[in-house]
Amino acid sequence: MSLISTHVLDTMLGEPAAGLLVRLEQVVGSEPAVLAAGTTDDDGRVRSLGPNRVCPGTYRLVFNTAGYFTRTGQPCFFPEVSLAFLVADPEQHLHVPVLLSPFAYSTYRGS
Repeated sequence: MSLISTHVLDTMLGEPAAGLLVRLEQVVGSEPAVLAAGTTDDDGRVRSLGPNRVCPGTYRLVFNTAGYFTRTGQPCFFPEVSLAFLVADPEQHLHVPVLLSPFAYSTYRGS
């Protein structure tokens, strides 16, 4: 099981955001290192994203919302959603859900 997972719900359509590309990056200096990439499944989840262990530090999930909104025929104000977060405990699973609509998004630390 990977240490980091995500779940994206499309609040405009009221359903999971399936087929959305997500990238996991480690932020080190000015050039982030891409650790993994995945696509949300039919339930809007990327269950395995990256390694099963990471070092403490800053990481980022980058969601390709432009591609998703184009595919679903919705307008797009935020072509990309980039969420930076800190990993303090490299043994703890981190779940980062996103609630998404064409003109807004929100996130929180999930369980």
